[in-house]
Amino acid sequence: MGKHITIIGGGNLGSAIAEGLLKSRFAKASDITITKRNIATLQSLKKKGITITDDNNEAVKKGDVVILAVKPFQVADVLLGIKNELSNKKIFISVVTGVLIGEMENIIEKQLPLFRAMPNTAIAIQQSMTCVCSKDATAEQVEYVNDLFEKLGKVVTIDEKLMEAATILGACGIAYALRFIRASIQGGIEIGFDAATASLIASQTVKGSAELLIQTGRHPEQEIDKVTTPKGCTIAGLNEVEHQGFSSSLIKDVVVSYKKIAKD
Repeated sequence: MGKHITIIGGGNLGSAIAEGLLKSRFAKASDITITKRNIATLQSLKKKGITITDDNNEAVKKGDVVILAVKPFQVADVLLGIKNELSNKKIFISVVTGVLIGEMENIIEKQLPLFRAMPNTAIAIQQSMTCVCSKDATAEQVEYVNDLFEKLGKVVTIDEKLMEAATILGACGIAYALRFIRASIQGGIEIGFDAATASLIASQTVKGSAELLIQTGRHPEQEIDKVTTPKGCTIAGLNEVEHQGFSSSLIKDVVVSYKKIAKD
């Protein structure tokens, strides 16, 4: 029998995790419980067989694995409310931005396998990039958590001190990539495509570019060189965006976002 997975927090990320677990067949609907104050917004998950409830304590009691997916400002109150139901027999995974393992330990006041994981919303289609760190977990528990997130995309293990940086590059990075695609669509419309066709071309082009790097392990510049011919249109466009500060503005985006949550 598989482990029962309880997700505390049925917002965008918590719901995306539930959807991803179902689509990947990592867990059956009957082995997933998700909580939210307003359970009316979770009816689509209920129709798929997932248990929905507004009772965090009952949900945690039922779960072998507890995934905390609430807002950072809610963490203390939620942990205080469920701490009596937590034990070293449960695997606890936080996907909350900016809350350290030590901070959670101080609230829970007991030792148990604690994980921090930072996925992104592409987890709903099993294409997440998830960074994971842990404390007081056995090798078997680490393997289980990695397997869970590997069913939902790519996984990398990092030191906790890099978790905020991972949040920016992997989670906020979704927004940066989508904004680039949106701009490409707008440009495509201006040069003659309808919106739907421009969207398909821009999205698939970005997807293909990413897969080139993932599958070959090559540096982006190696692939860029293949399409930049002397006096060609590609190099002309690249030089123009660099004159406009394209790369430097993206780097600044990453750094500014990091400073917003860094705990250095």
